[in-house]
Amino acid sequence: MSGIVLENIVKTYEKGTVLAVDQVSFEVQEAELFGLIGPDGAGKTSLFRILTTLLLADSGNATVHGYDVVKDYKKIRNEVGYMPGKFSLYQDLSVEENLHFFATVFNTTIAQNYDLIKDIYVQIEPFKSRKAGKLSGGMKQKLALCCALIHRPTVLFLDEPTTGVDAVSRKEFWEMLQRLKAQGITILVSTPYMDEANLCERIALMQSGKILSVDTPQSITSSYDSILYAAKSEEMSKLLHDLRNHPSVQSCFSFGDTLHFTLKTDLLDLQDVMTFLKHHKSLEITQIAPSIEDCFIKLMKS
Repeated sequence: MSGIVLENIVKTYEKGTVLAVDQVSFEVQEAELFGLIGPDGAGKTSLFRILTTLLLADSGNATVHGYDVVKDYKKIRNEVGYMPGKFSLYQDLSVEENLHFFATVFNTTIAQNYDLIKDIYVQIEPFKSRKAGKLSGGMKQKLALCCALIHRPTVLFLDEPTTGVDAVSRKEFWEMLQRLKAQGITILVSTPYMDEANLCERIALMQSGKILSVDTPQSITSSYDSILYAAKSEEMSKLLHDLRNHPSVQSCFSFGDTLHFTLKTDLLDLQDVMTFLKHHKSLEITQIAPSIEDCFIKLMKS
């Protein structure tokens, strides 16, 4: 059964002059951890607002657990948990007061659904009297997730939940999502961090309102059809210039402290490129496996 279905969703702003979502279609299966991966401005938040019934699409259809996002918006609001990208809880209320408020809104209690949030809440319970606005980024993240779960939703929407938090909190958060998925909750999470794509069962790569690819992270990386090389030297800016201007080089981009590049005819051209670059000090060129980010860039340029 499909937990979420989108069919040709279109959304524009500024009286139709700005196209934010362009004919987007994909499905998320029930109890699947699905990632929507793309940079800021890709259209991820617009999709989340449409699916959580906060925004109307210009055209197309979407359902959440079989409910239409327009006709059945009241039912959807009772079924889903939503954690927006910006911390949106009441900053002047304490941790406990925020959680109690959201439980009351959904006509439930903290005690009734405590088993669902227990593993998360015990980490912030020592600070339950602290005002939400005084929490660290990681603590705010955990509180927001507890508030999104307190009514025991069947579908969970998390819009860039790890943006602005430290690496340890990011790791802990994804471990929490795996445990929630194991309890049968359908999870759609968006992120601009390409390394988080591998933590999802399937992903949709999104750029400029369009879906570039939908598949498992492993299938996407295995479909990369060029040999990929990493290069570095003592003069990285000059190396980037030289590689991009060599006639045998197909593409070249900066990745951390290295450059990733592909060739037009692979091995025959590699020796020619290495000879051309021999004046670079401490030159290193190695063949590497492509990452999701490499695949994203290639799809974006195709």
